[in-house]
Amino acid sequence: MLFRNEITASHFLANISYYRLKGYWWDMQLDFSKHKFHPNSYFEDVIDRYNFDRHLRLILFDAIERIEIALRTQMIYHLSLSYGSLWYQDANLFPNTIIHAKNLTSLMKEFGYSQEVFIVDHKRRFPNDDPESWKLLEIASLGTLSKIYKSLGHHLPEKAKIANGLGLNLHNELSSWLEAIVYVRNIIAHHSRLWSRNMVKRPVESIRNPKGNWFDKPLDPLQTKRPFLIISTMIYLCDKVTPNHQVKSKIIKLIQENPTIQIHKLGFLKDWDKTTLWK
Repeated sequence: MLFRNEITASHFLANISYYRLKGYWWDMQLDFSKHKFHPNSYFEDVIDRYNFDRHLRLILFDAIERIEIALRTQMIYHLSLSYGSLWYQDANLFPNTIIHAKNLTSLMKEFGYSQEVFIVDHKRRFPNDDPESWKLLEIASLGTLSKIYKSLGHHLPEKAKIANGLGLNLHNELSSWLEAIVYVRNIIAHHSRLWSRNMVKRPVESIRNPKGNWFDKPLDPLQTKRPFLIISTMIYLCDKVTPNHQVKSKIIKLIQENPTIQIHKLGFLKDWDKTTLWK
């Protein structure tokens, strides 16, 4: 690998671990066994990739926050109105008793260690009472919310209403999207790499026809395998829950400000920005 400035490179290597950076230069290698690089492979280009990825993850974290808050609000509203304040304990709403029990355990663990003022107040005033759903779900993680939503009985009209409230036709669409978004959220929370990464969790194929604007034509396999598709689901949901959000414009601006970055490594292929969703 070549260096334009070895002193600066030394600083980066002292503060960013070798194996964290390795994921960004992996495809620059000509020989993976001998770790021989393509000609004109510069360390500074690796840092540019690293910084681009870092800024993208910060933007996506903003999107995830908006989606998470909207999801818990929809769940609290629809399910509490229909089944009362402790609906999360009602086994009749959850066909799989084992999964329901695991989700309850996760919820109560989060309740136990929460230091939110309204949770501390509940524990002080009502030490023998379980918290109402509008308190408990407010401190639940996105992963727990996603699991609870997925485990709800498919026959419940409220499950469809929650999906509709987030702009989707079917509850299985929302369940699939949430699982994929939680996967990306965990990557971001651990400051891990999105760059050139194959997504383990991918949204179901039926999401190509959700309510409203989506894609004008079928996606390329690379677009569904890399972060592009999950990022697009985030944009779609943000369009529905926060119409004036700036997540999309920030991503477009980041890409425009980094013209040398090979965004196809993230699944952003030719004319991606001309599709209805991204215009």
